[in-house]
Amino acid sequence: MKETVAVLDFGSQYAQLIARRVRENRVYSILCPPTISPAQIREMNVTGMIFSGGPASVYATGAPKCDPALLQMDIPVLGICYGMQISCQSLGAKVNAAPAREYGRTRLEVIDARGLLAHVRSPATVWMSHGDMVQDLPADFIPLARTPNCPIAAVRHTSRPVYCVQFHPEVTHTPCGGQILRNFLYEICGCKGTWEMGNFINETIEAARARVNRDERVICGLSGGVDSSVVSALLHKAIGDSLVCIFVDNGFLRKNEVELVEATFRDHFRINLRVVRAADRFFARLAGVTDPQEKRKRIGHEFIEVFKAEAKSIPNAKYLAQGTLYPDVIESGHGISGTSANIKLHHNVGGLPAELGFELIEPLRDLFKDEVRTAGMHLGLPEEIIWRHPFPGPGLAVRIVGEVTPHRVELLQQVDEIVIDEIRSAGWYKSIGQAFAVLLPVSSVGVMGDDRSYEGQQVAAIRFVETTDFMTADWVRIDYEVLERISSRIINEVRGINRVVYDVSSKPPSTIEWE
Repeated sequence: MKETVAVLDFGSQYAQLIARRVRENRVYSILCPPTISPAQIREMNVTGMIFSGGPASVYATGAPKCDPALLQMDIPVLGICYGMQISCQSLGAKVNAAPAREYGRTRLEVIDARGLLAHVRSPATVWMSHGDMVQDLPADFIPLARTPNCPIAAVRHTSRPVYCVQFHPEVTHTPCGGQILRNFLYEICGCKGTWEMGNFINETIEAARARVNRDERVICGLSGGVDSSVVSALLHKAIGDSLVCIFVDNGFLRKNEVELVEATFRDHFRINLRVVRAADRFFARLAGVTDPQEKRKRIGHEFIEVFKAEAKSIPNAKYLAQGTLYPDVIESGHGISGTSANIKLHHNVGGLPAELGFELIEPLRDLFKDEVRTAGMHLGLPEEIIWRHPFPGPGLAVRIVGEVTPHRVELLQQVDEIVIDEIRSAGWYKSIGQAFAVLLPVSSVGVMGDDRSYEGQQVAAIRFVETTDFMTADWVRIDYEVLERISSRIINEVRGINRVVYDVSSKPPSTIEWE
């Protein structure tokens, strides 16, 4: 059993971030609901627990609680913000509304620089976000730190391995937070740091080989994105020719997408790859359609029909591999608590229906997105695929506002190629969460040469966003010089577009994609 730290999520916006920070320290972490039982914790062979923050007040009706017995298990606990308040309350402290709320950076004065706060210089800058605080500590708690507005900003229990901080060590706004988490993991929990991507890959390969018999086939819906690409490379290393990848060319792909996928997976990795060229079928299904939801529905239905037909031609196909990631598992409710729920199907297999009769193989279901990229590097995938920005399942069809035609797809492919080429050249690609262009059904007047241009001239909108989880996103304050080069190239090189605009809306209220 690998050493595991359980992160109990009390509704914090930072819960996944806590889990990722633990893994960055080479310790495996898993998110759990606060209702998890001591028996389940023992079954997981947990070496430590972290109680997350949360938006509620511990004294409010309906506030999330945990079993107080978790604090009696002699397993080290780190309570963060709400996690501190619920831990201290369970052990006899009082929690009340703070006289002055603290939001943002504040100065932390360390009282006891041992154990949890070892090697933390005082005063330190920490990030606060709370309206309640712990008061009236029982005698079996020792204060460790304070801030100007929070006299009890960190504590430890005298006889139990319970440590608590009112601030958020997991965010980058707390510079000493990494040291505090390392102190908890290595000095208090005694972790060895055995969570390593090479070990994960080897374990996953062994598990796949044990599950799939030599005469059985695994089908993988390959999209060209990083998730399905890592799944394909990982399973091919495990079971070789027992893996069959299906790549559907729906006509709405990025420029030279088919060639890139074939060169990477068929020519380089020698994977059994079937490319289904079905663009004519998809364009026919979208003729005259402008409603975005109808587009998605028709593309999804056609994809399923194409995929089913190709899958039926593969003898002994028993398994369907897909790139489900850990955030998908969390969002579906299928966590360690045993809650029964269906994992949402990834766009890279088009939402294939259960009646296909395949057993699912999800080798990435324990990984976060950044860990998937690390796995891709270990497996030798090219950087162009590892760092590729997310691409919608319906492809460019939902980045073309209005009717989708072969001509409009070709225009957008040219624009997209210029956008990506310029931000790569300028060194912006990896710092942007998602970058793309949208073709608008707007005729724009312009002057090109000595003539007015109007008929057939369209507008391209450029969208760059920065985000960590894609739940929220902000537009990128990119250099004007880069935007200027992009605009100039599009207007000069793409016949049919004479105006370029930049989208400066954030999510929320806007979505990242336009449709």
